[in-house]
Amino acid sequence: MTGRRRLTIALVAIALFAGALAYGLTAYFAQLARASSPSEAVTTTDAPAADEPRLVFRNTAAGQGYGNAALVALDDPAGARTILPIACDRIDASDAAAICLHTDRGVVTTFGATLYTADWQAVRSWPLAGIPSRARLSPDGELVATTAFVTGHSYATTGFSTQTVVGPVDGDARENLEDFALTVDGSRLDAVDRNLWGVTFAEDGATFYATAASGGRTWLVKGDVAARTLTSIEADAECPSLSPDGSRIAFKRDVSESTVPDWRIAVLDLDSGEVTILPEQRSVDDQVEWLDEETLLYGMPGAEVGDGDVWRIAADGRSEASEYLRHASSPSVVR
Repeated sequence: MTGRRRLTIALVAIALFAGALAYGLTAYFAQLARASSPSEAVTTTDAPAADEPRLVFRNTAAGQGYGNAALVALDDPAGARTILPIACDRIDASDAAAICLHTDRGVVTTFGATLYTADWQAVRSWPLAGIPSRARLSPDGELVATTAFVTGHSYATTGFSTQTVVGPVDGDARENLEDFALTVDGSRLDAVDRNLWGVTFAEDGATFYATAASGGRTWLVKGDVAARTLTSIEADAECPSLSPDGSRIAFKRDVSESTVPDWRIAVLDLDSGEVTILPEQRSVDDQVEWLDEETLLYGMPGAEVGDGDVWRIAADGRSEASEYLRHASSPSVVR
């Protein structure tokens, strides 16, 4: 290699590093600016009681506490919210624990997951392979699942890749779902392009559902933690969410006829196999949450960049969507 070529490579590397540094610093200072003024939301220092049903979510109201975990009483979602000093991109909670996926910005941006007790004391943290995407705790609080984008930054991005891991909340052993045996329509699928994401746990914790993808297709799969298996049960299904009684799965389905996804919320009855497409006409890129047996919650982009709102819709498709909570995303119901 000539000296001139070495110099050229060095200059290109310096330019790339400088560009990445500038991007990271710009995002970091933009985040600081958005969170420096008083919050646009009505806040309180009094959190809901430990035994009071509550909604845990990511606060997206501009001002102090932007991007932090927040709580509000479930029977008064429009009331004053408690904003915690915990920054989260994605969050899930139960009456026993909470999981927060976060972006740690700086000169070098990193990504991580932190597990909390029910009273928001940090228990342990570990790194994520990429940009935070999905997080779920099992109903019994024994297992946790996280999904991160390894390449790409959106499910609408061509060629994205994810890493989804599942493991016990009280240990460091985590299983990559790509190592599980995947069966689609009765045949083993070992394609190198397969992707897994969007876990939802059954009541027993050992059973879960997730999205599998390969060759431009997606499937809802049923997983077994102990057997390390994944089996397809429905095609064209992404980001599942199991109902509290375990009888239905809500998911998003791409109904677009072009390369640009257009996701609709759908509900699968596990006994009959019937799928109901709900009357939300906007594209919903979220893993929905069950408010109760009749109602679903999901996040939608807000009017301002970086903001969002939580909407609700009847799970049987008999009513239109309506706004549930402004300046919020990643809702999690705790009863």
